[in-house]
Amino acid sequence: MKAVVFHQHGGPEQLRYEEVEPPRILPDEVLVRVKACALNHLDIWIRQGIPAYQIPLPHISGCDVAGVVEQVGTAVAGVAVGDRVLVSPGLSCWRCKYCLAGRDNLCLTYKILGAHVNGGYAELVKVPGLNALPMPAALTFEQAAAFPLVSVTAWHMLFTLAGLRPGEDVLVMGAGSGVGSIAIQMAKLAGARVLTTVGSDEKIPKAKALGANEVINHAKEQVMKQVKALTDGRGVDVVVEHIGPEVWDQCFLALAKGGRLVTCGATTGGEATINIRLIFFKLLSILGSTMGSLAELHEIIKHVEAGRLRPIVDRVLPLDQVAEGHRVLENREAFGKVVLEVSK
Repeated sequence: MKAVVFHQHGGPEQLRYEEVEPPRILPDEVLVRVKACALNHLDIWIRQGIPAYQIPLPHISGCDVAGVVEQVGTAVAGVAVGDRVLVSPGLSCWRCKYCLAGRDNLCLTYKILGAHVNGGYAELVKVPGLNALPMPAALTFEQAAAFPLVSVTAWHMLFTLAGLRPGEDVLVMGAGSGVGSIAIQMAKLAGARVLTTVGSDEKIPKAKALGANEVINHAKEQVMKQVKALTDGRGVDVVVEHIGPEVWDQCFLALAKGGRLVTCGATTGGEATINIRLIFFKLLSILGSTMGSLAELHEIIKHVEAGRLRPIVDRVLPLDQVAEGHRVLENREAFGKVVLEVSK
């Protein structure tokens, strides 16, 4: 089969479009012919190399897959050849205490498709049968690939961890990011007032179209000062953050008393300083988040099917142009998801 592979860590030039052996499924797995695969910043981190992620090379990235089931393992129930599916990217054991409690993103052997194991930058991918979920009928393959990872991440951040309530003020950093574009919609759906940031004026109407009440252009305005002005000096109840040290202080200072900052990424680096006194004097919470549960993704799919949440696709590229997609993400040129068309 055709796939995009990297044989060593480094820049986008390491991504090679080449022939590889197709995967062989185990009894509890299915083989999916990939129609579309969305890009995530995690793909870039894995390609560059992270000490905490020791992966065997060569490697095929790609966490978010939509396609058609081509082969079904003998131990799989509820999935048939020819089914149109999207793939839940979180891979859990379903035997440990966390999985049995419905907290499968805390699984002791948790892995992410395309990060710890080969993923969807390929014509075929194998996944556990439990991870092959029916695609909402109204979606294209590109739309179906655009929402699983970022949606389950944003849902877990906003509701499971931050406990967002109707009427609260939420600051979503990076409206044009995958997490940002869906988090705005989720927070609005929950009855919150949504503030968000963009890096250019042309993204402002796009952010408002998603439901943002207020949009701050961080290239022109200081985020914390604008947040304070827009909340009569109080600050926001929740911050959804995934950028890291470049915005960390602004996010932290933008919190109201009792505020919760939830972070799921660090695209500008992994180190930041913090004022401990502010944490206890203002009763603040700082929450780390990775992915979400399979049950949460099932809940999200219901909202997508009903049209209450909308996957945002910025552009679609052919599989052999994945390096261009990585460049777009690294330069923050997209609003929404960059998706690869893998097969017709």
